[in-house]
Amino acid sequence: MILTPLFSEFRRPLLRALSSLLASAALGTPAGASAQEYFAYFGTYTGKSSKGIYVSRFTPRDGRLSPAQLAAESPDPSFLASHPNGRFLYAVNEVSEFQGEKGGGVSAFQIDPATGSLTLLNHQSTKGAAPCHLVVDPSGRAVLVANYGGGSVASYPLGADGRIGPVASFIQHTGKGTNPQRQEGPHAHSIYVDPIRRHAVVADLGLDKVLTYQFDPTTARLTPNMPPFVALTPGAGPRHLAFSPAGRFAYAINEMQSTISVLAYNAQTGEFRLGDSHPTLPAGFKGESSTAEIMMHPTGKFLYGSNRGHDSIAVFSVDPAGGKLQLLQHQAIGGKTPRGFVIDPTGGWLLVGNQGSDQVTTFRIDRSTGRLTPSGTPLPVGSPVSISFVRLK
Repeated sequence: MILTPLFSEFRRPLLRALSSLLASAALGTPAGASAQEYFAYFGTYTGKSSKGIYVSRFTPRDGRLSPAQLAAESPDPSFLASHPNGRFLYAVNEVSEFQGEKGGGVSAFQIDPATGSLTLLNHQSTKGAAPCHLVVDPSGRAVLVANYGGGSVASYPLGADGRIGPVASFIQHTGKGTNPQRQEGPHAHSIYVDPIRRHAVVADLGLDKVLTYQFDPTTARLTPNMPPFVALTPGAGPRHLAFSPAGRFAYAINEMQSTISVLAYNAQTGEFRLGDSHPTLPAGFKGESSTAEIMMHPTGKFLYGSNRGHDSIAVFSVDPAGGKLQLLQHQAIGGKTPRGFVIDPTGGWLLVGNQGSDQVTTFRIDRSTGRLTPSGTPLPVGSPVSISFVRLK
């Protein structure tokens, strides 16, 4: 008589736990990770449809996004990067003049752990026009910025309070590429810290080069590496990069030629070696299109790149031994101009910011095949450019 209700009381949570595990398996997310929630921050171009940085709650269990709310007003906070401690968010301000000084800006925000709203801590000039990309080093001691319009890179120390210190390094690129309209000078389009945190790597669209700098996180300083760069195919226009998890390979997505270049990488020396090139567009496509973002799946088995114009995500399998790519799929993004996208921390979902249609679309990732399946209803966000996840405490 007494055992039956006790059994029922224990059975209910057990059944709920089993149900959660089955759901995780079906979605391809790790057990336990599906219960975690994240803030999803959206960097945008400001105008009539956007006022700054927006935030939504993302649930990996089912891929749901809550309605986006304005987290902070800021001018053209196009690209975002979160601090590894989850307390701070950083944004470039992609403008040519910021706070009365020539050049763009980089801004630091404190995250409200309850609501996701942002409070401005401080900002610094990037010393170059139109900063379009930034990265926080994995130790949380520095932020690095690429200036597209200025064709330069800058680095800054970060305080324990999340504030950005005075510029530690500023390096101006020089030269030009083969396309007089797009490559009349340098255009640093992205910057990364390599997997062993020894070097910073920059894709410069205007020079058709991937440049390497020695990086000291204790001082936030950058110094030119030897060898200083690898040259890509003339007119390629490298835009963004993705490293393999082990750091043996990097993949450059080339905006102007809609290709991905495979680069063998020596993490000890910072040297790249150019390998094969793979088209991101279907054979026979005749329309106008250019690439934007590239992301490696956390497992290292799959690579994703976005096509603006064809409005798709190209999906590739990755050979971990030789780094070679094989095309698996072109998935329509359900909107226009996929400027940026991100893979969620569980590896189960891919979220795309569709700049031209003011929306974010969500896709389920099959963890065994890498293929994408559309999921849910598009989330309205004005002119989204980048997406950054922060785990809820």
